[in-house]
Amino acid sequence: MPNMAEGRSCEFHSQSLGAPRRTLMNQRQTFLTPEGQKQLENELTELRTVRRPDVAARLHIATESGGTVDNAEYEEVKNEQAFVEGRIRDLQDILSNAVVAEKSPDAADRVQFGSSVTVQTPDGRQRRYLLVGSAESNPLEGKISNDSPVGEALLDKRVADVIEVNTPAGVQELTIVEIE
Repeated sequence: MPNMAEGRSCEFHSQSLGAPRRTLMNQRQTFLTPEGQKQLENELTELRTVRRPDVAARLHIATESGGTVDNAEYEEVKNEQAFVEGRIRDLQDILSNAVVAEKSPDAADRVQFGSSVTVQTPDGRQRRYLLVGSAESNPLEGKISNDSPVGEALLDKRVADVIEVNTPAGVQELTIVEIE
């Protein structure tokens, strides 16, 4: 199992069907961009060094000021503690199974994991997407998972290719305008 401290990486290679084939295979692996790995590591550090001690101090104060029975403040802080500890466990799991996926220079003209892709709708509106792993996807920031319908449809395509994506709102047609 890869350890991020060892600096392992994985390239995606195009198959004829356009689906990524991973050179390292393991169902538990989480593919991240280098930027995504750094963001998750920073979040984990913040949770461990700032939020966890803050919650522990507030929990101590709530316990001393009102006990643990029928104490709304205590219950609120306990819920926050559960959230923080759960997120720490999630991040540790993601990062311990992470593989930093680098773009393959041999496929620079094709959409691949880590590509920034500009697409255009039939009415001329353009959108830019960054293709990332599910652990770092954030559609509001334009970061879409390579496992999402749009992400899967974009993989291995070139500029000027037209894709059709089944979405809850119906079939959406997108033309690839730029790949970076």
